[in-house]
Amino acid sequence: MNHTTDSLSLWQQIVEDWHAHGRDWTKPGFRAIAVYRFGVWRMGIQPLILRAPLSILYRMMFRKVRNTYGIELPYSAKVGRRVIIEHQSAIVIHGNCVIGDDCVIRQGCTLGNRYLDRLEEAPILGNRVNVGAGAKILGLVHIGDDASIGANAVVLSDIGAGETAIGIPAKILKRKPTIGHRISATDVLSLEAAMAAPIEQ
Repeated sequence: MNHTTDSLSLWQQIVEDWHAHGRDWTKPGFRAIAVYRFGVWRMGIQPLILRAPLSILYRMMFRKVRNTYGIELPYSAKVGRRVIIEHQSAIVIHGNCVIGDDCVIRQGCTLGNRYLDRLEEAPILGNRVNVGAGAKILGLVHIGDDASIGANAVVLSDIGAGETAIGIPAKILKRKPTIGHRISATDVLSLEAAMAAPIEQ
């Protein structure tokens, strides 16, 4: 996992996120990420008397994003570069969650704790993890680089690099060997999306 945001200025991070979100500053996902970046940046301001008004501004923007777009992304989480929040609504990310570079998170996702007596435990996502709509990743689980989490899956255990997890509770998709074609994680997510789409009359 490669978190190199510390070497970038706040403006450089926001510009990079803007490009990742299709250069559209109106997207709720981009706005949520931008507020998150600001929240992390203002913690480095010293002395405290200078940081205080920035903290008030951050809390106002955090609540605005949470209440308007339904995206809860606290500054205490560790988010890598070019993370995309594809859509809005019902997205909850634990304050101790770790998200690697180039991950994609879609609507209805929860990255949170599992046990009431272990509230600090949260998921750790590697780089380029693809999280389908409605997926729930709960507890101190590790998701490997390039893994894919299917729509509405409930992940309660570790997922290895490059693997695809589907179902409730999530299980690793076992690929059957075929002649001339191997089913990819992208194919699976596309198939799930097609199955979930309403049938046109």
